Amino acid sequence: MKSNIKFFKKSNTIPVDEFLNNVLYDNRLGYYSSRLPFGKEGDFITSPKISNLFSEIIAIWIISSWELFGKPKNFNIIELGPGDGSLTKILLKSFKKFPEFNSIKKVFLYEKSNYLKMIQKKNISNKGVRWIDDLDCIKQGPVIFFGNEFFDAIPIKQFKKINNRIFEKNYTLNKSYKIKEVFKKASETNIKIIKSYKTLKKLNFIELPKFGFQELRKIVDKISKLKGCILMIDYGYLKPNNQNTLQSVMKHKKNNLLENLGKADITAHVNFNLLNEFFLKNNLKVKNIITQKQFLENMGILNRAQLIAKKMKFSQQSDLYFRIKRLLSPNSMGSLFKVILAYDFNKDDFVGFE
Repeated sequence: MKSNIKFFKKSNTIPVDEFLNNVLYDNRLGYYSSRLPFGKEGDFITSPKISNLFSEIIAIWIISSWELFGKPKNFNIIELGPGDGSLTKILLKSFKKFPEFNSIKKVFLYEKSNYLKMIQKKNISNKGVRWIDDLDCIKQGPVIFFGNEFFDAIPIKQFKKINNRIFEKNYTLNKSYKIKEVFKKASETNIKIIKSYKTLKKLNFIELPKFGFQELRKIVDKISKLKGCILMIDYGYLKPNNQNTLQSVMKHKKNNLLENLGKADITAHVNFNLLNEFFLKNNLKVKNIITQKQFLENMGILNRAQLIAKKMKFSQQSDLYFRIKRLLSPNSMGSLFKVILAYDFNKDDFVGFE
């Protein structure tokens, strides 16, 4: 298709992450620049859209962490990739029930898509929220960074080991405007990065979140300087199995990766052991990685559901527990989604990780 040419700006052959960045984040043509991907009318659904209880649990976790930090008078909360703003909307509502915390907290939304910022501002009519696209304005701590399905949406690099040599996967546009994959010898810089991670160096097919690491390095710098933590919830795995995890979704159905470009979401499963190694390399402490099911149950989501259900009609109760089951079931999001907490603080008894 001739329309494919718009995603190859500087060259007809580009690495996977640059191609995905053009397809997803181009200011004019990118997927996140022109459409609302969330909910029934979009292409996929996230935990905050499944049940408000998810967001309420995150609110309780944030307040508990503030108490662990000693109830400081300055406290910054930064949501990474806030989607349509649903999670922060419920956070703000929940925070009002805790006046001491609510009066001192500052909430920032880290978002680079102007289109999504517009959607978020419609959903969150709160003057106390500040939108940012860099972290330079965060001057005081402690800080809590939180991201739900943030990291999976950041483009990755892909490599293949052939005869013990590492080649990088690229996409190329041929004369018929069809996109094909080609492998080119990896740069020494990328080879050095791969070999520096135990999680990657023995693999034959390698997914490297180089862009993602650049984002996390800024966050780690803030945490190291100001004290605090980062909580990330996402779908992914602990043991890499030499597979390509890139996937495309459109209208809640699988889509061919190279079709409907700019109209379908493209993400990759998160390598949680690699994240763990990255944080440790950058001098943060890391709690044991747990599943979403373990985290939400540890935080008391079932007890909270029982309390709410007492005031509901039977049909409402059925809907509530159907949604909770989706969040917790090993056959749905319960096991596929993992939770990782990295921090720089002198205490480590964060709730939810018992």
